[in-house]
Amino acid sequence: MSELAMHEMNLLAQKLAERAAAEGLIDVSYRLLDSPLGQLMLASTERGMVRVAFAAEGFDAVLGVLADKVGVRILHRAAPLDDAATQLDEYFAHWRTHFDLGLDHQLSSGYRLEVQLALPKIEYGHTMSYKEMAALTGRPAAVRAVGTACATNPLPIIVPCHRVLRSDGSLGGYLGGLEAKRVLLDLEKASS
Repeated sequence: MSELAMHEMNLLAQKLAERAAAEGLIDVSYRLLDSPLGQLMLASTERGMVRVAFAAEGFDAVLGVLADKVGVRILHRAAPLDDAATQLDEYFAHWRTHFDLGLDHQLSSGYRLEVQLALPKIEYGHTMSYKEMAALTGRPAAVRAVGTACATNPLPIIVPCHRVLRSDGSLGGYLGGLEAKRVLLDLEKASS
């Protein structure tokens, strides 16, 4: 395909995406973002950010889950996610310590959602144990449930589950892998 034909195809795709968005025909918009943790997939609905995914999760699998749980009308569109991409870039560059984005929490419910809503209370550059997070949510015995809520957090980095550690100070698990968790904690420690 010639460069001109490719350019025309891209313009057509952009016009179709704009029209679909204007007519409310898109359930999820997504884009890819290069980061110090590798490529991330950002996804949003009209309500806000719904998912941040690591390459290790398999972007096709994540899109499949979004199709099942949010809606099948999924389109690669960067524009609705420009602010999120900018804020993540600023975070990785040590210029941002918290995120100011609309969030769509429809992928979580019950106590998992309760924990995920409490996670931003852990200040940038600080950590909390799973036990302390359980106490913060008013359920001191729910330590394992806190771990599950962190492990299933659909908005890692933005909703900072990486700031939750085991009581002995070890990392515990992380959706993006332990090295990603270590990088995020080191990034925040270096900036604070």
